[in-house]
Amino acid sequence: MDKVRILMVDDESRMRKLVSDFLTKAGYEVLEAADGEEAIDVFYENKDISLIILDVMMPKMDGWEVCKTIRKDSKVPIIMLTAKGEEKDELQGFQVGADEYISKPFSPKILTARVDAIIRRTYGVDNSESVEIGGIVIDKAAHIVKIDGEEIDLSFKEFELLTYFVENKGIALSREKILNNVWNYDYFGDARTIDTHVKKLRKKMGEKGDYIKTIWGMGYKFDF
Repeated sequence: MDKVRILMVDDESRMRKLVSDFLTKAGYEVLEAADGEEAIDVFYENKDISLIILDVMMPKMDGWEVCKTIRKDSKVPIIMLTAKGEEKDELQGFQVGADEYISKPFSPKILTARVDAIIRRTYGVDNSESVEIGGIVIDKAAHIVKIDGEEIDLSFKEFELLTYFVENKGIALSREKILNNVWNYDYFGDARTIDTHVKKLRKKMGEKGDYIKTIWGMGYKFDF
């Protein structure tokens, strides 16, 4: 399978290199652009770009304008990057068609996890068939989970839930977001069903179950 191609747009060369290095290690092919006008040129010259990571504050053409321009012709997923953390800026990003919004400074690992999740959700593509973290190995193709070399018996939903947690490690996930991504948007049951599944999953994971942190009043976060 050809590598998934991502366009990284930022006027800071160090930022482009940092993100590019992490995404390349994760198995993606990364194209770069240093300003908004170059981003437009690169995007329309390469029809197979699957996702754009787009800085807001750039010379020649800012990220808002780039996003609006691309949205006229394409529904490609766009992650907006900005140093601003105000709600109005985040809302503006969604209004012009952004799919995700990340404020600087950010963890490249978290960004990579977001990219993985969006690519999987949008295209049904798993960039990696196996994930290993903290002694936990998830084989997506075989639907098998091993902890410290020992296979554990998980139901289908428990497997999907653990995979979602791991692929979004370090990110606080609301119950609603978990339902939308693991149970899908057509699920109308009680969001507390997540709590029941998490309780069972933690028990089966033994000590590793402590990696699933409860965020009171919101949901959960996978961290270790």
